[in-house]
Amino acid sequence: MMKLSEKGHFAVRPKLDGPAESVACNVEGWASVQARTHWQLGDETIVDGADFYVGQQELGHLHLFPEAHIAMPGPLRSALIAAKLARPFRWSDSFVVQRVKSTADAQATEWLFRLAYDHLRGASLGSLLDRIAQRASGGAIAPQV
Repeated sequence: MMKLSEKGHFAVRPKLDGPAESVACNVEGWASVQARTHWQLGDETIVDGADFYVGQQELGHLHLFPEAHIAMPGPLRSALIAAKLARPFRWSDSFVVQRVKSTADAQATEWLFRLAYDHLRGASLGSLLDRIAQRASGGAIAPQV
């Protein structure tokens, strides 16, 4: 995961298409979240989506194609993948992947971003694992604010 200070030049995040835009609008509205352009890897002239940070820590990003890559610590990542609530990211063990093509996808993506956000804001690993187990069993737990 990259720190905010390691990212390239700043540009306001682009408008995304369809359900991904609603996810971006909601996530960037959370306390302490910074949104900006996500550049194509290796080329800061090509916009590839929107990045989200909490302080210097990467929360994740939404690509234009539309797919979300959300930063997760190992235990949460493993639990999410085992529960089929996210897919592994083949390039890094620090992220999970979620497609964002429908309203249901957008809701699932926002839930994943909230889980990562709550982790960065100090929620206990145990409480977050409980939320994953609850969601996997078909229930829902309100996010910590």
